[in-house]
Amino acid sequence: MDDVKKTYREGEQQTKEAWREADGDVSLADHVGNVGDELNKQAGNLGDDLDATADRASDTSKETWRKADGEEDLVDKIGNAGDDLRR
Repeated sequence: MDDVKKTYREGEQQTKEAWREADGDVSLADHVGNVGDELNKQAGNLGDDLDATADRASDTSKETWRKADGEEDLVDKIGNAGDDLRR
């Protein structure tokens, strides 16, 4: 899903940039708008990357917690399988 959002953000930013340059006159306002769009895109992508990293860390700690009692029963296996599916 993050790849879809990144691709969308990239397309949106490129479309806005092309629209601003369509009149043939690239003004300071166009440059400022392009920089703002680029920063917005990168902030969104960074947020997605941080969210994914936090999810992976959480899944790893859950798996470790499930194995901490020394036995891996059916409930532990189902929980781990669910975490694997979400990745």
